[in-house]
Amino acid sequence: MAPLTFAQIFSMSALYRQLILTMIVICPFLAMGQSDENNKNEGSIAGQVLSNAGQPLELVSVSIQQLDKSTLTDNEGKYLLEHLVPGTYTVRIQLLGAAEKDFQVTVSKGAQTVLDYRLAKENIQSLQEVRVVGNVNKYSKKESSYISRLPLKNLENPQVYNIVPKELIQEQMALDLGSISKNVPGAGIPMLANQGRVTFRSRGFETEPNARNGVAGQAFSSIDPANLERVEAIKGPSATLFGTNVSSSYGGLYNRVTKKPYNGFGGEVAYYGGSWNFNRLTVDVNTPVNKEKTMLFRLNGATTYEKSFQDMGYTKSISLAPSFSYQITDKLSLLLDVEFGQAKGTSVVRFNPYTGGTKNLSIATMGFPYNRMFLSNDMAYNTQMMNIFVQANYKISENWTSQTIVSRARSTIDGYITALNGRTDSTLRGNVMVGNTAFIATDIQQNFIGDFKLGKFRNRLVVGLDYYNNSNSFDRIAVNGPTVNFINPGKNYKVSRYQIDSLLPTGTPRTENNGDDSYAAYASDVFNITDRLMAMMSLRVDFYNNRGVYNISTGVRTGTYSQTALSPKLGLVYQVVKDHVSLFGSYMNGFFNKNGSDLEGNSFKPERGNQLEYGVKADVLNHRLVGTVSYYDIEISNVLRIDPRDVNYSIQDGTQRSKGIEAEITANPVQGLNIVAGYAYNDSKYLKADSTVIGLRPALSGPANMLNFWVSYNLTKGKLKGLGVGFGGNAGSSSFQTNTQKVKITIPSYVMLDASIFYDQPKFRVGVKVDNLTSEKAWSVRLTPQAPARFTGSFALKF
Repeated sequence: MAPLTFAQIFSMSALYRQLILTMIVICPFLAMGQSDENNKNEGSIAGQVLSNAGQPLELVSVSIQQLDKSTLTDNEGKYLLEHLVPGTYTVRIQLLGAAEKDFQVTVSKGAQTVLDYRLAKENIQSLQEVRVVGNVNKYSKKESSYISRLPLKNLENPQVYNIVPKELIQEQMALDLGSISKNVPGAGIPMLANQGRVTFRSRGFETEPNARNGVAGQAFSSIDPANLERVEAIKGPSATLFGTNVSSSYGGLYNRVTKKPYNGFGGEVAYYGGSWNFNRLTVDVNTPVNKEKTMLFRLNGATTYEKSFQDMGYTKSISLAPSFSYQITDKLSLLLDVEFGQAKGTSVVRFNPYTGGTKNLSIATMGFPYNRMFLSNDMAYNTQMMNIFVQANYKISENWTSQTIVSRARSTIDGYITALNGRTDSTLRGNVMVGNTAFIATDIQQNFIGDFKLGKFRNRLVVGLDYYNNSNSFDRIAVNGPTVNFINPGKNYKVSRYQIDSLLPTGTPRTENNGDDSYAAYASDVFNITDRLMAMMSLRVDFYNNRGVYNISTGVRTGTYSQTALSPKLGLVYQVVKDHVSLFGSYMNGFFNKNGSDLEGNSFKPERGNQLEYGVKADVLNHRLVGTVSYYDIEISNVLRIDPRDVNYSIQDGTQRSKGIEAEITANPVQGLNIVAGYAYNDSKYLKADSTVIGLRPALSGPANMLNFWVSYNLTKGKLKGLGVGFGGNAGSSSFQTNTQKVKITIPSYVMLDASIFYDQPKFRVGVKVDNLTSEKAWSVRLTPQAPARFTGSFALKF
């Protein structure tokens, strides 16, 4: 029977109308009364889940085995299972990578049964899904499941790494990856590429933020940090577990860990404004999707506009980063994480001085103007990037977990990319690339992670398969602009888009597609000889297939080749004081595939970098003092150099060495006072190389000595609780942009200081920051001038 319409109702007799309308009004109240009655007959189970150190654990799965009912703990480790018919149930508490725990719980009519649980032992693998909430030293969050792909604590790991947590990022008002990297020992002044891409120094080598959540996440464009939980700087050659596509430097790699959804509704909206028309708006919203709170959603976004401090130049961008997690069963969880960004801007200054003749010059004294860009704002680039990350974790058994990851990264660049090339000691001309470039990378990874005993010996083992595909396309033209005297540039020194466009018919085109595939298998085992002595043994087998370069104009493909490489990793850790002080030593390997052959026709082998490192790690005074000191020695072999018998060929007998000391501490000596400090010394040298550079420090390797520190104090009691101040800085010795036997272009030493004032409350946060207080003149390794004193203010509303 079809439902009655309002017209039909009001056409009935008055008696029927009154009866029906009365039922419409009282039925909801009858239902509410029935619901209240049902609630009186039902019970509930509530409790809290803690780590073995007594800290609350977030996002732990709690389920009732007899019912299709589950939930996740909130950021206080608490959970609630409601509307339960009285009876006895089996409650299962499940952490990924830890033994599941079942409890028999009796639910009584109209009552709440309390079930709390504290882990018997810590298992860091669970931190991929579970976050430890709270720490005495808020900047010393050193545990990570990405570094070794195993449940290892920092004191158990023979590898050195630095972590910059979101708490420090927020306090410093660090709004880009370059500002975040100030807290990493040896990172130096970031090098900003012409399409917004940023790179850092690490142990004398250029290092990029290629990893995202532990797998490939390259972005050949600017990366907005609005969705970052933390940044992990993993030191030394790391090809064994990450491969050369992610660990593309002997100095290490940077891993961007994104914010994940949590169990509850909340977030914040923040505005930042400052020097040179800086305007930035960010949003972070989190909410459960279903009543059981097993489906969670979070959205981070940001939009930014800023003019350059120079006479020309600007950037504007927008980013969106949604993430979704679903605890499908107590054994299976799914995470979908996406980051999307678009940007438009002008290339930063990248100056390549004239290197003819014999000279020893400094960028500070050669007369190159600090505040001129030499190009116009109408020559801008547009970039778009999208990274997709999907991870499924399945609890196979109490000892084994399956982890499946698919990551896809795409970046496109359109428009004008520029550099300034010296023609003489006083003149330059702009080199401009116009067109489109696209990069697409796919990484598929399957890991099986075990934590088990053989006899009385504990083993933590990861066995994995890794497939990586890279595909690039280029459709652009390179042209040179007019020559300009940069010391006395005159009135018409800026090169315009009209001038460049008119030269395109005479430019040099690049129209090609290229790509490669990598197929790898790896295994890594940490073997507990005793509860204090641990050995790590790891090996990667990597098959690389380069599909060559296909020239679209000629239809010819060149440069195809294949190589197989082995990459071992060994480590030893001894805890002098259990869970507080450990001594460690490690051997680590990296490699790069090389194409071609020598004069005799012998095919080249992969270039190799082998690192020996040893040191001490400490976590003492209830986490109030955490630190690492280490010495490393990296030797690179199979380096290609010009064959002295024939300059048209190369010989693969070159060697290079990079050694040094690194130290990092985070301290919380008294309540409210936090200290982060680091020091890095690096000695790099070409040992066997071309005659032009043999025995010299490589150019672009950064300063030999670098220092970073940040000290903050905030009131923890009283009416002004949450009010704080921060002060810090970075310093580096002189370095080289060019360093040969004939030509040296020196970058001077620098000391750059920052300061902030902030007031952090439960519902809002206010802050003021000054970067480069003294307007120190400094340059990156690509001779990009750094901004003078920059003022930024912020206001955030929390909900």
